[in-house]
Amino acid sequence: MGMILGKITVETPKHEVLQSTNEYEIRKYPSSVIAEVTYDPTQMNGNKDGGFTILANYIGALGNPQNNKAESVAMTAPVVTQSKAEDVGEKIAMTAPVVTKEQRGGVAEGGEKKMITMQFILPDKYKRVEDAPKPLDERVVIKEEGERKYGVVKFSGVASDGVVKDKVEGLRIALEKDGYKVIGEHLLARYNPPWTLPFCRTNEVFIPVE
Repeated sequence: MGMILGKITVETPKHEVLQSTNEYEIRKYPSSVIAEVTYDPTQMNGNKDGGFTILANYIGALGNPQNNKAESVAMTAPVVTQSKAEDVGEKIAMTAPVVTKEQRGGVAEGGEKKMITMQFILPDKYKRVEDAPKPLDERVVIKEEGERKYGVVKFSGVASDGVVKDKVEGLRIALEKDGYKVIGEHLLARYNPPWTLPFCRTNEVFIPVE
């Protein structure tokens, strides 16, 4: 019942709030270890969350853990997803952080293919890549993200493309008005499972800043 009503019962990333306004927070996140998968949504029947099952299998959320230690890894929140454009034929860079964003699959104008990267942030006990069990599925990449700083806005409801776009634009304007330099693309973080009532869901848009 708690999760249906939006209660977050799993570990969330530690962070420091550097500034809080009526419009946003500035947060600093320490280094963390993540598991990520990058995929073409056109190969997943257009499902923007098509990487979830791959990552869930790695940690053992859907059955036996698909890693070299057969070690169950605790689920954390949020699930992070980011869409990005890649030149067709080029190798996909595995360096982008993630949260959730709608996107169009297939080849876009200008010969670019839209790709999606989804990440699970591993529990804090995994301090280094070497500490985490090795995935059996080669599509899963384990890597470390260094310290980073974001402007963040929180909202409830369904994180549709239109809602996310409005939140991103509003956050970007507010940050630039206050003198922050935006240094990357936005991320969308979702903290609740799909069965949580929409008005009880917690979502956040992140924009990296200097």
